[in-house]
Amino acid sequence: MHSVRKSLFILGIVVFLGGCNQKRSTNQKMKNSDSKDYSSYDDDVSFLKDFVEVIELTDPSGKSKVAVSAALQGRVMTSASLGDNGRSYGWINRALFNSGDTSEHFNAYGGEERFWLGPEGGQFSVFFKNGDDFNLDNWYTPRLIDLEKFEIKEQGASSVVFIKEATLTNYSGFQFELGIERKVEVLSTAEVFMQLGIESISGINAVAYQTTNTLKNIGSEDWKKETGLLSIWLLGMFNPSPSTTIVIPFHPGSESDFGISVNDNYFGKVPQERLIVQDSVLYFSADGTYRSKIGLSPARAKNILGSYDATSRILTILQYNQPQGVQDYVNSIWEIQDSPFTGDVINSYNDGPAEPGKKPMGPFYELETSSPALALKSGQEGSHIQLTCHFEGDEEDLDRISKQILGVSIDEISKAFN
Repeated sequence: MHSVRKSLFILGIVVFLGGCNQKRSTNQKMKNSDSKDYSSYDDDVSFLKDFVEVIELTDPSGKSKVAVSAALQGRVMTSASLGDNGRSYGWINRALFNSGDTSEHFNAYGGEERFWLGPEGGQFSVFFKNGDDFNLDNWYTPRLIDLEKFEIKEQGASSVVFIKEATLTNYSGFQFELGIERKVEVLSTAEVFMQLGIESISGINAVAYQTTNTLKNIGSEDWKKETGLLSIWLLGMFNPSPSTTIVIPFHPGSESDFGISVNDNYFGKVPQERLIVQDSVLYFSADGTYRSKIGLSPARAKNILGSYDATSRILTILQYNQPQGVQDYVNSIWEIQDSPFTGDVINSYNDGPAEPGKKPMGPFYELETSSPALALKSGQEGSHIQLTCHFEGDEEDLDRISKQILGVSIDEISKAFN
């Protein structure tokens, strides 16, 4: 997908001129490190409550905390595995909140999982108007997925359901009448291990939430490839560090059978010292200092990806429901396309200055997954389910999880770029 590659550049022009200026806690020290401060969950939630209503979800233990905003499309803003005083895992753009400004193009408030719709570019784009050139001046994120509030349908201690009905017109002039339902649910630690299909580990600190995102065709016309299709697109912004590495296992095989292992040409080819591609796994730097993006096709992508911060000992895992044998994913390249359904399933972005001497937009890094292109008949619906887990604890315990889920050890991840 073309996604954040140009979208993020416009943020640097529109909303990030003042830099990130994130508030840091002065009385909380990073676990396993005495040299860095960090924002606690309570720090970030208290800040957010000055600007938006925050829905706080928790598991029965009270340690797993997840903060969600209805005003920002049911977005998961941040989470923690050690309660209010635990580390806040999501990146929040405090500078934008503090400015009180909004942009017509895109408002990057942050948050570790937001709901979007694709495609971004091409003849079926929902970010460009018919006949406009594909450039930054003409690029507009639909307000539906940027500034409009989602309504609360149901709410409990550990889950909340949001709904929204809307109309979107794509570049080719087709009008989608759609209904959105988004459920955010916190899982207990036992449920997390069961969901991941691995043995439980006592003593590990964990927070996990699953989102079920459903798109329904509520109009009278069927959605067809000839007039364009939509996809459900989930993007998460996280805090980068020099010791953070993104890990994505993929299906091995020859390029003649599976295509390229990874698409690393979004902003120009990623330097070798920032992207290591092995036979069935890749490592991508998430240091927040070099603007770069990668993507995996449906032939290569598995249903799992993650990242590891070796200094803070935080292992993040994303799992999603990738349907087997489906190859049609929307293509978001900013041009009229010959193949509008050959897009990526998984994407990851590392922030950095768009030009030498410029400030980065966050910094942050992103983990992204997408549903297939949804060819829905009138009245039909399609869903995309994603599980996000953060594990914090002893390296030995994290190693057991990493080997079972990602297929590589914590040591391999930590030394990938050393």
